[in-house]
Amino acid sequence: MKPVVAIIGRANVGKSTLFNRFVRRKKAVIDNLPGLTRDRNYSEITWEGKDFILIDTGGFEPLSPQNFFAQIREQTQLAIEEADTIIFLADGREGLNPSDIEIVRMLQSTKKQIYYVINKIDGPKQKESMVEFYQMGVEFLYPISAKHKLGISDLLDEITEKFPDSKHEETNESRIKIAIVGRPNVGKSSLINKILRNERLLTDKSPGTTRDSIDTNFALNDQKYLLIDTAGIRRKSRVSLRLEKYCIVEALKSLDRCHIAILLIDAIEGVTQQDTKIINFIHEKGRACIIVVNKWDLISKDNTTHKSYLERIRYDLKFLEFAPVIFVSALTGQRVFNLFKLVPKIYENYLKRIQTHQLNKMVSQATKYHPPPLVKNRKLKFYYTTQIGVAPPHFIIFSNHPKDVHFSYQRFLVNQFREHFDFEGTPIRLSFKERKRKT
Repeated sequence: MKPVVAIIGRANVGKSTLFNRFVRRKKAVIDNLPGLTRDRNYSEITWEGKDFILIDTGGFEPLSPQNFFAQIREQTQLAIEEADTIIFLADGREGLNPSDIEIVRMLQSTKKQIYYVINKIDGPKQKESMVEFYQMGVEFLYPISAKHKLGISDLLDEITEKFPDSKHEETNESRIKIAIVGRPNVGKSSLINKILRNERLLTDKSPGTTRDSIDTNFALNDQKYLLIDTAGIRRKSRVSLRLEKYCIVEALKSLDRCHIAILLIDAIEGVTQQDTKIINFIHEKGRACIIVVNKWDLISKDNTTHKSYLERIRYDLKFLEFAPVIFVSALTGQRVFNLFKLVPKIYENYLKRIQTHQLNKMVSQATKYHPPPLVKNRKLKFYYTTQIGVAPPHFIIFSNHPKDVHFSYQRFLVNQFREHFDFEGTPIRLSFKERKRKT
């Protein structure tokens, strides 16, 4: 599982600037207004072959009585709970603030790895002023300038030194790992309870009952499974420590660990904007997927209900056109076990390898049936196709103009892979590369 690093500090000390420097792109909004980053911001980072999840937080003001900062404090406390490693960030130009000391005392009570970082150290004069920060009772300070990229590489080296190397290996796991993901209160834990035929997992009608992911091993028809019940994902603007007690990082970790994601949709509410955000997580992770519409027993039906509902889902969830859709009731058990008629086959597709000669034959036939469009009056040629990975299946096609293959034609080729080789339930990665000429 990827380590989690949280950036903690008072408002306006440069947390979002440091976050952006780590991410290498403008993901967090930057402004001089204190408290601008009200919600946690997440990104997955790779540094020198080490992967971790980075959390940016709102400004932490433990001495402020204002309700606004109390909400930010809740967000920060959640980030502290989620993090394995904490970066405490202070403002070197402004100097030591009483709030800095209060934050450090709270952080030190967590017994987690903490890096004490002083930002806005742009030269020798600012570096001399760092001495007062040793009053916090810390042994080592890291001077940086997030704005001017000073000390960033050294800090990343220190933070990731003991992190495990990134591994992108093909799975030989005997268990099929399934993550149940979805918004709060769509029935994730209830679905698992019905699968397991017992009340091992706590179920509740209040959103956010599942604080962390819960792993459950079981076997069915001689196949071993690991079910991962994740915390509900909800719009960050509506998160509250008291009411939600959920962690989006746990959902991201669960998708990292699974082979197949079961996306649970509430039949009454239909596909929401938040569901589409979850889809993006699944798509980016390259996970196999089954769409499960829960609470189907509560829907009034006629002869057209199933068809029209399915068409609507396909329209709303375009990125998951490869995923089968099942309509279930976790409460009554209706069609729940149809899931396990699909899961083994989808897992097989997720790890499927196609022989090179079959791939080249298929691509040749497809391009004869539907030739690629001309590129600047030049013929687009595909010389050779091979598979370079599984989980998900990844194919590469060598071409004379790889950068000019239109996305619509790429989509056509992906559909041909599906039609000829049955990749139901799994995404397909397709890359194009220029063929090296013989010298």
